[in-house]
Order: sequence, then structure tokens, then C-alpha cells
Amino acid sequence: MIEFAFLAAAGAGMGLSYVRIRDFVKERLRFVDSAQRPATPWVAGILAALAASPIVAFLPVLGGGTAIVFGIVVGRAVRSGQKQVKLLNR
Repeated sequence: MIEFAFLAAAGAGMGLSYVRIRDFVKERLRFVDSAQRPATPWVAGILAALAASPIVAFLPVLGGGTAIVFGIVVGRAVRSGQKQVKLLNR
């Protein structure tokens, strides 16, 4: 039962993170050239996974896979924010 609670909390946290990161890139980093480069989602995703690794190491249910999924979520959110900026600039 506790595993399900951890899994639900991780899923909700990742969903909220996706929305917040996408909006941050779209609104705050709209005019930052380096945030609009093609490699930025990759860099953000890798750094997020590395930053999350020590945190999830302390949780017994969540492991390294959770950190990797979080990195993927961050990278996809940055890419989505970049696409929305491109649509706004048309």
C-alpha cells in the first residue's frame, strides 16, 4: 500500500513539474537565445536526472528509474515550452 502512495506522489510530482517547467520556458525564457537551442532539452533532462539521483536514493520505493523518468519529463517539458515559444513568435 505504501508503494502505491509513493508511486502516486511521484506521478503527481512529475505531472506538476512538467506543467511548471513548460510554462517557465514559455513565459520567462522566451527571449533567452540559449534556452531555444536544440540541445537545451537534452542538457536540462540530464542535469535534472543527475540532481534527482541523490534525492531518490533515500527513498526505498523510488529508485534510479524514477530519476531517469524525471529527467525525461524535464527534457520533454523544455521541448514543449520551446515549441510554444516558436508558435507565439509566428
